[in-house]
Amino acid sequence: MSSSAMNQKRLQAGQFDLDISCPLVMGIVNVTPDSFYDGGRFLSVKSAVDKAAQLVAEGADIIDIGGESSRPGALPVQYDEEKRRIMPVLKEIRHFNVPISVDTYKPKLMKEVLDQGASMINDIYSFTMPGALEALSGSDAAICMMHMQKSPWSMQRKPTYTNVVEEVFSFLSVRAAAAEAVGISQDRILIDPGFGFGKSFSDNVDLFANLEKLAGSVYPVLVGLSRKSFLGEMVNRRTTERDYASVAAALMAVEKGASVLRVHDVGATRDVINVHRGFSGKV
Repeated sequence: MSSSAMNQKRLQAGQFDLDISCPLVMGIVNVTPDSFYDGGRFLSVKSAVDKAAQLVAEGADIIDIGGESSRPGALPVQYDEEKRRIMPVLKEIRHFNVPISVDTYKPKLMKEVLDQGASMINDIYSFTMPGALEALSGSDAAICMMHMQKSPWSMQRKPTYTNVVEEVFSFLSVRAAAAEAVGISQDRILIDPGFGFGKSFSDNVDLFANLEKLAGSVYPVLVGLSRKSFLGEMVNRRTTERDYASVAAALMAVEKGASVLRVHDVGATRDVINVHRGFSGKV
């Protein structure tokens, strides 16, 4: 990855051609009973659809639906159950005038949600499962490749790196190259350093301090910092009390070159981006 991400001003996500010269906001809808912040709140189709509509009204550029929790210690969900949670919601919101991303690592489900109108796949395993990249290669959907050490079940058990910044950068470089090798064009690829996924407090801090290195690559960077536990450690706040910390981190990520912010608090994040644009003269 050698060119600047500033050279790539657009992201292709299915029928959507997204301008990423200004950071986009991805709103989270978890249809799970056990996600770390909003697990169980949107289990019914109606509540999930209403939440998605609210996020769009608040200014979400993308909606990300997740049917399997990836919080530390979370157990895997079987394909049938994940499909049961996601598909009815996707069918209801696919006509919203924003791209719908589905957070899954299962190739079979990837194919099915793309057939039902999803425009992006967000994979915590960075499309390393057999057949995952091939499931996307024949589509025009965007992909987000994330770095994670181990799995959600074990990732926070003493994560260890020699150099977290170099290792994350190298891993994502290899995965992005693998995607391009199967025909996924560069303008469909996002990379995510995976804050909180197999990283200690100091790993997360080091990674964030060097975020410009990833953001200076040819691939735009998606950052997921919203209400993460290491932010809670910084401010000594519970998960439900981390909204200010999350928005502050989002603003700093924008300053460091992030192209997409994956958040729970869409309205507040949108306001921060708009104020930043106003003061920076990029309105």
